[in-house]
Amino acid sequence: MSLTVWKLITDFEKEEKFLNEMMANGYAFTKYSWGKYTFEKAPKGEYIYRLELLEHLPEHEESQKYIRFMEETGAELVDTFHRWAYFRKKAADGEFKIYSDLDSIIKHYMRIRMTFFLVAIFVLLAGILNMVIGIVSSPPNIYFAVSSFILAAALFVVGVIPTGKRINILQKERALRE
Repeated sequence: MSLTVWKLITDFEKEEKFLNEMMANGYAFTKYSWGKYTFEKAPKGEYIYRLELLEHLPEHEESQKYIRFMEETGAELVDTFHRWAYFRKKAADGEFKIYSDLDSIIKHYMRIRMTFFLVAIFVLLAGILNMVIGIVSSPPNIYFAVSSFILAAALFVVGVIPTGKRINILQKERALRE
């Protein structure tokens, strides 16, 4: 029996927590696409899930090498969505961590922040371009422009700023350890 859950989560740690809570309730994650999570019935707590934003698209040679490396450690690639990789490992095999040091965690958060930043800038530029074209040729589509500006601001508020704060905390923790 499969279960579909529609949910928009912008924080990968909260997404991991959600997937692991679903597993604790007996639903194994199998697929993701645009806020649509698909689960199948499974023994409660069978897997531990971890997410990672890959440096390249999953089809890229470097990503393929990394995925093979993860599989050699006993992890299974469940699904990918753009550069996001969803891994799981049998809970019976023990703890499942992708990162073992602060530097790699910081780099991961920097990739996430940059992704949010680039998407926000693209959306902002689309809104500005719409305004300029509209002013030059016809009345601007103010609704599209305003929607673009609001979306860009939301991406900064839910993605860029919180991820930047997390990076600062991790960098301070790293400085304390050195």
